Amino acid sequence: MLCILCGVVYSVVSTPSPQPVISPIVESYIPTKEPIALFEKKKKPEELKTIIENQIGNSWDNYSVFVVDYTHAFSMGINEAMTYDAASVNKIPILMALYSEAQKGNIDFSRTITLQEQDRQDYGTGSIRYDPAGTTYSIQTLARLMIQKSDNTAAYLLANYIVGMDTIQSYINQWGLTQTNMETNTSSNKDMELLFDKIVHKNIVNDALSEECLNLLKDSDFEDRLPALLPKTATVYHKIGTGIGGVHDVGVVMDGDLMYYVGIFTADVGDEEQASVLLSQVSLAIYDFLKS
Repeated sequence: MLCILCGVVYSVVSTPSPQPVISPIVESYIPTKEPIALFEKKKKPEELKTIIENQIGNSWDNYSVFVVDYTHAFSMGINEAMTYDAASVNKIPILMALYSEAQKGNIDFSRTITLQEQDRQDYGTGSIRYDPAGTTYSIQTLARLMIQKSDNTAAYLLANYIVGMDTIQSYINQWGLTQTNMETNTSSNKDMELLFDKIVHKNIVNDALSEECLNLLKDSDFEDRLPALLPKTATVYHKIGTGIGGVHDVGVVMDGDLMYYVGIFTADVGDEEQASVLLSQVSLAIYDFLKS
């Protein structure tokens, strides 16, 4: 068989298999999009640590900051394993133990409990302490007041009469929180990150109950710390704690594909209002660093 190509005659013994046609790139071709980066610039924990330490300066002598990015392999800690007086941060394990018992069928959220005079916790936050003895509340209402308004009497009623302190501590131990003690009311950033990781990934109770817990942690009366300076697009599930010389806030921030734990504990602060402002500024610096 003969094949004529470009005026040259070739003898062909057999018909070869068709070969793929590769079109050349024309000289006028211009990419319509920027090339995709093969490697992102890896964020360095020491860079964020320097930013935070410079921002805090000499304002706090005793503090803990812990950041764990759940969407990237990044974490940064300053005294993250140090234990602090937890203040109202201890209401998070109370909440999750309550819902764990409810999932087992041991608690009915519609059940009511009557306030007794001796149960009134006449200090700190919350409105129940101003109600007369004999006032009744559903367990669901107590849970909402405990988290959203950080009501100390609601927490006392739930912890002592509904769930039980021993039961709460047993759950704490099961969850692997080794530095959280309900009797001494102490905890650490390391433990709170572990607990929030389980909450947001719905590893403690089922999806429906997890959503209820997250909604309570989202709608707080105390938004002047972690969420204060963040953009409106950010959702923050968190719990504050305030004690003598201690200003805390711990939680998870979500914004688009960004999701991270951030916890800040302090001790020995002189001005609690000023500490809350600084805490919100540190929170924004962390957000900006992770978002960049």
